[in-house]
Amino acid sequence: MASNNKITSEEKNDYIFTVFTPTYNRAHTLLRVYKSLQDQTYKKFEWLIVDDGSTDETKKVVKQWIYEASFPIRYFHQENQGKHIAHNLGVRESRGELFLSLDSDDACVPKALERFHYHWNSIPKDKKNSFSAVTSLCHDQQGNPVGNRFPYDPTDSDSLEIKYLYKVKGEKWGFHRTSILRQFPFPEIKNANFVPEGVVWTAIAKKYKTRFINESLRTYYRGEDQLTAATDPSTNAFSHMLWFKSRLNDEIEWIHFAPTEFLRAAAHYSRFSFHNKRGPVKQVRKLNNILAIILWGLMLPIGLLAYLYDAAKKS
Repeated sequence: MASNNKITSEEKNDYIFTVFTPTYNRAHTLLRVYKSLQDQTYKKFEWLIVDDGSTDETKKVVKQWIYEASFPIRYFHQENQGKHIAHNLGVRESRGELFLSLDSDDACVPKALERFHYHWNSIPKDKKNSFSAVTSLCHDQQGNPVGNRFPYDPTDSDSLEIKYLYKVKGEKWGFHRTSILRQFPFPEIKNANFVPEGVVWTAIAKKYKTRFINESLRTYYRGEDQLTAATDPSTNAFSHMLWFKSRLNDEIEWIHFAPTEFLRAAAHYSRFSFHNKRGPVKQVRKLNNILAIILWGLMLPIGLLAYLYDAAKKS
């Protein structure tokens, strides 16, 4: 069983892939991941599990797999702090060059790692330093596509262009270079056990490209034991405020492709700022461009009304 001590630099990159699974009380679904990894045709990987304070049989079942698996498994346990904290720990402890997250209730096709490795190596060597990732399509447990396809195969782009210019939607799956993820950790905010993933993916997209491929490599299980969103808007209000501020500050150049989305982001930024006891003066000081400030000013009354409505529902 692995300890939580930091590993030295000499121990890193022993593998091509680190398959990372954050988990919380998912002992009953983790078997899908385990079987998927047992069936992989490409073997140069480790499975790194970060248990975010589970109270079920997770530790017991993983301990058994450590002894019987045909591939290395490392298990870390932390107090319940959220997926983003588990992700940061996984990235720090990774011994793989490429970091691939696979959720604790999903599965992947037997050639997933083989195909990812092929597509990563297909990027020309003189261009590879400008790339962070390869991203694939997903299908559900009935084999139906989840979301739409990428415009070209492959499409060399970034997650912002894919979202705003090409209007690609739906669940996707891929890896990032571990060394790049170490440069872009999730913010660790006191008493916030949720941080939207887009905060990090947007920062990476502004500096690095991704190769998007029209191969479906992951099975995304829909409607099964899915975690439900919090009904109280004040829950994770700080994280939501951070996300909408990030969109206004870091994605504003895409406003021409989705003006309604940015108006909505401005209203929600104000709304969740009020939930965090941040008035208009503090709100505007956190915006870094004039267009964001104009949008915020236009939508401030709507954000305030949304906050007051939330407060009235809660009382």
